[in-house]
Amino acid sequence: MTAVVFVGPTLTPDAVSECLDATVLPPVRQGDVYRAVRENPSTIGIIDGFFEGVPSVWHKEILWAMEQGIPVYGSASMGALRAAELASFGMIGVGQIFEDYLSGTLQDDDEVAVLHSPAELGFKALSEPMVSIRATVDRAQSSGILPAEAAEDVLGRAKAMHYSHRVWPRITDPMKDHPGIAEFVKWLPEGRVDAKAQDARAMLTRMSEHLAGHPLPPSEPVRTERTLMWKGLRTRVDADDLTADRAVVDEVRLDPKLFSRLRDRAVLALLSREDASKQNLEPDRDALVKQMADHRAKAGLSRRVDLMSWLEANDLSPEGYEAMLADAARIEAATTSRAGTLDALMLSELRRSDQYTELRNRAASKAQYGASGGEAGADRLRLLIWYFETRLDQEVPDDLESYAVSLGLPDRDAFYDLIEAEFLFCHRDTDPEDATA
Repeated sequence: MTAVVFVGPTLTPDAVSECLDATVLPPVRQGDVYRAVRENPSTIGIIDGFFEGVPSVWHKEILWAMEQGIPVYGSASMGALRAAELASFGMIGVGQIFEDYLSGTLQDDDEVAVLHSPAELGFKALSEPMVSIRATVDRAQSSGILPAEAAEDVLGRAKAMHYSHRVWPRITDPMKDHPGIAEFVKWLPEGRVDAKAQDARAMLTRMSEHLAGHPLPPSEPVRTERTLMWKGLRTRVDADDLTADRAVVDEVRLDPKLFSRLRDRAVLALLSREDASKQNLEPDRDALVKQMADHRAKAGLSRRVDLMSWLEANDLSPEGYEAMLADAARIEAATTSRAGTLDALMLSELRRSDQYTELRNRAASKAQYGASGGEAGADRLRLLIWYFETRLDQEVPDDLESYAVSLGLPDRDAFYDLIEAEFLFCHRDTDPEDATA
């Protein structure tokens, strides 16, 4: 392995190969630099990396790589951020974005953040990075396309947006009556600047020159502290790379029904992540605590020692456990927000799975029984205990209002009506007073 480059939306693998003969890896995340170092590359270049939803690359991984004598370059995006932070330790930053972070001209991570498609679609950028918006506006202003006041308004509007919403139509459409905006929009297709791509190519050129024998600037030797956190990361990565995860998934593949169910849940988790990112609605601490409480109750993990044993048995770190809870919280939020619009789709799924007729006939029988005079007004506590503890073999939820809403019902009263009708139907041949809860 000669060179390793972590890149995603900023450049395609083909674009990297035009500048440098390198092993191209996806955007860097926690543990990836450590993995790369074990293969002893001649140099490492970091362009793109994950900012949220996935743990970011640790500074110590980069320091450890440099301690092993491997030059580490950074540019354009996550690479520029880490290079500015670690420049004094010898990480090599390249490009204007790096220089602006190093000088303090840029400080916010969202300047380089973009929304992108998943790996299966090539990490295609779906939004415009703020650094490119700034560079584009500067070029338009210096070219006489955009008046100074309009330029300031464009930058202010873009900066106020969440990074995932920064696309040119959403920025310029509300400003179409401003002087110069119409001309600017016509100029954009040919005039826009991809600041991150420019810097990334400059870094790849520097790496190529280094591999061709050009000397590097002198730097002090790096020594990383062997902390427990660092040892823990190395242990987790080493364990993960024993292909245990793939082996487990292969076991699942042998059970088609389980595989299909888990795959659908995984797709829902992925879409919920994208939904939360687009709406800037990541789970808050209360949502995570609720998910943890629910999971611990269902898994019988009331004591901390039980939880820690469970984490170990499931190859999860505390950070991984929190990520799991966050996925569950996102799925719940996405489902709840759409609960009232899912009925037609659920009916389609019932027909597809050949369950519709049986349930339709049952609903018709229940309606006929109700119309013929079933006794109403059953005690609500009795209903709840019967439904949850007897029928579902679970505890009664603490928050019935939220539970009802999650089912697409307007409130808890509608839920009471639902289970009362079920109770009466199930005991239609029994005196309700004799029916046990």
